[in-house]
Amino acid sequence: MRDNPSIDEHFMNLPMSLSAPAPRRPLHNRTIVCEGFQREDRLFDIEARIVDTKAYAYSEPFRGHREPGDPVHDMRVRLTVGEDMVVRDIEVAMPATPYTLCQSAKPNFKGLIGVKIGGGWRRAVQDAVGAVKGCTHVRELLFPMATVAFQTIGGWRSEGDGPREAPMQRGGKPYFIDGCIAWASDGEVVATLHPEFAGKSSPSGTV
Repeated sequence: MRDNPSIDEHFMNLPMSLSAPAPRRPLHNRTIVCEGFQREDRLFDIEARIVDTKAYAYSEPFRGHREPGDPVHDMRVRLTVGEDMVVRDIEVAMPATPYTLCQSAKPNFKGLIGVKIGGGWRRAVQDAVGAVKGCTHVRELLFPMATVAFQTIGGWRSEGDGPREAPMQRGGKPYFIDGCIAWASDGEVVATLHPEFAGKSSPSGTV
């Protein structure tokens, strides 16, 4: 681990958890899990799953009685991408949906094949599966999956594997510079890890 006292001392003075909550009872739980994998064919699979549950028994108009913990939604997505961040394939599964009609949205997500994850990704998702063409919950998964793709393809490698180049914006700048407070171009992290871009501010990029 790199020794950086100024950063370490700063975080030592910050609270490490939320404050104690007011008296309350649980009602709803949403779990989102995203994972990145490298395939033997050198492509990458980015997978995500969203599960919604209630902490109480209730009744739905189409599925009827539901026990606590029964999934309201259970939806899964696999994006297959190359090092160029272009989507080669997408697969959607919906083990649990409140309406049978939800399943009919799955083929429309194939419209993202050939799209590059990066600037304009949100617009591409909206064009392909926005509104009544898609599913709100699957669509929501595609946004954190984009950042997981960057973390998977351009992130840290295993010890001994050597450096992995970060996906770049046009002009050769890593996409994450000026994207958050830690990676501000006039900050300590950029000055240390990417001094060639230190002090060169630019509009923050979004995916």
